[in-house]
Amino acid sequence: MIGLSSYAGVMEKSVNSTEEQQPCSLVNTCSNKQESGKKQMPKPVGGFVLVHAGAGYHSESKAKEYKHVCKRACQRAVDQLKAGALAVEAVAAALVELEDSPFTNAGLGSNLNLSGEIECDASIMDGKSLHYGAVGAISGIKNPVLVANRLLTEAQRGKLSAGRIPPCFLVGRGAHEWAVRHGIPPCPSEKMATKFSLSAYKRNKRKMELAEKMDPGQNQRKRRRKSSETENGSGCLDTVGAIVVDLEGNVAAAVSSGGLAMKHPGRVGQAAHYGCGCWAENGCNMNPYSTAVSTSGCGEHLIRTMLARECSAAMQAEDAHQALLEAMQNKFIGSPFLSSEDRVLGGVIVLRCGRCAEGPPPPPESIQGILVEFLWSHTTESMCVGYMSAQDSKAKKMKGPKMNWRGSLEA
Repeated sequence: MIGLSSYAGVMEKSVNSTEEQQPCSLVNTCSNKQESGKKQMPKPVGGFVLVHAGAGYHSESKAKEYKHVCKRACQRAVDQLKAGALAVEAVAAALVELEDSPFTNAGLGSNLNLSGEIECDASIMDGKSLHYGAVGAISGIKNPVLVANRLLTEAQRGKLSAGRIPPCFLVGRGAHEWAVRHGIPPCPSEKMATKFSLSAYKRNKRKMELAEKMDPGQNQRKRRRKSSETENGSGCLDTVGAIVVDLEGNVAAAVSSGGLAMKHPGRVGQAAHYGCGCWAENGCNMNPYSTAVSTSGCGEHLIRTMLARECSAAMQAEDAHQALLEAMQNKFIGSPFLSSEDRVLGGVIVLRCGRCAEGPPPPPESIQGILVEFLWSHTTESMCVGYMSAQDSKAKKMKGPKMNWRGSLEA
């Protein structure tokens, strides 16, 4: 039976004890107060970031590295928020930090495909404009999320010459050429591979060759698939992602991945697909809550269920904790689109925010009164997650009765 783990945390000036075992809690991301005797209104500072370093298995030997990279990613996003950046800029900054780590399967150090090359996927979505940018199977770019973000930015500028529609999703060589033409520097593929990713590729290749020699003919395909599942079942599903809410209450989400180990060249995973890798949507009359989601896991499973968008829609329910559990169970684990799968592998981080109904309305320039609820859920052995608000001095670890993840951040 596939296990399911989720958590709803609370972030205020001081973190509430999880011993209360409340299923979910609302979060005030900022509580700016004007000091008595001061004539000048203090500059509003607010915002919140939640990051993940993947759902899969995170070895104890690298727990410290995962912890540190999540901490740096949170800090990078918060620095942007404090400087007045919007959510989409802050979430891109967090992803760059995650991609630059040689320990994550994104950007630098990504998994190698069957041909021994690195091809990356990434996407980003702005909840305010609802624009989306993505790249798939792109090589020779150190930070794929920057290309996705540039696609989003260019699309927001409107139509191209002669009334052409600007692209929102590019793949392969075309994506690389577009990136270079728009000022994103190329990076030789050999510089993106690390000792760890190269050794993993050689080890996987030997296993595949041995399996084919020992079991030729009719069972060869079955043996190869079994070997692939062993490699990718728990250890290589470490797609990275982040979700952010800014001072104005805008949300944004992003995700980046090197894909499954030993994937076929040209394969594009959920990290680039619309509604599958990430989702962000500001609240409106129809949807009272703003929501943001970032996923990780087996790309094919996440694509066939469009899990990011499904979880976002579920967050409009009154009980977010129960809604996420039901979405994971009914839309993912028990999905008819995955009925033939022995194991359904995936994880999500989710946040939703809305105005507090109690008390007088806050000043328009302040985030005070915006409540943020954040949760995560996964069917894999572990999921590495960290969070931070613009008021925190450092990133925090998750606390809760249903934790099933490693590489947590120190409080």
